[in-house]
Amino acid sequence: MKPLGRVAPLKPDFYNRDPRRVARALLGKLLVRKTPSGILAGRIVETEAYLGEDDAAAHSAAGKTARNSVLFGPPGHAYVYFIYGTHYCLNVSCLPDGVAGGVLFRALEPVAGIEQMAKVRGVDLPEEPELRKISILKKISSGPGRMSEALGVTRLRDNDKNLTSPRSDLRIVDDDYRVRRVTVSPRIGIVKAAKDLLRYFIAGNPFVS
Repeated sequence: MKPLGRVAPLKPDFYNRDPRRVARALLGKLLVRKTPSGILAGRIVETEAYLGEDDAAAHSAAGKTARNSVLFGPPGHAYVYFIYGTHYCLNVSCLPDGVAGGVLFRALEPVAGIEQMAKVRGVDLPEEPELRKISILKKISSGPGRMSEALGVTRLRDNDKNLTSPRSDLRIVDDDYRVRRVTVSPRIGIVKAAKDLLRYFIAGNPFVS
């Protein structure tokens, strides 16, 4: 297998469809950040779909603004926002240019650059890999704020970044991992459209938030 930094990112057509299909299809893929110090990567284990202007919980529900314009743009671009005054959330735009839609990334299973991500997150890792319990590793990237911090995602650095470009330092790749079972539930932490079944996660995966 090629080094993760050299694997081609998913193409725009992958994202140019209903966010519900994209959110499910993203499970098991790898979110990869190229840094001068090496590759950081996590397997996507939890997502949420946001359906555009007809979705009361979506940022695009009120129409296009300077803040949410990425969601109305070409598919496959990063939409980053700051929430609760504490952390960033990473999304990817879906559907054709001019039509709003997106998927929020909620949790990753750490795969590469674990020590570097743990350091950024302030997580103390035992030196021996066999002693690194899931309860410790989960603190690195389980949850949208944690995973964004682990990968160095910020609005200034990454908003509107083309995740499908071979030149991008932030990309999503397919390493042929196969997800056996997906669970669907209502989205988390919202008030509007709170009962819609638009949260997707790998059943039984311990890194789900």
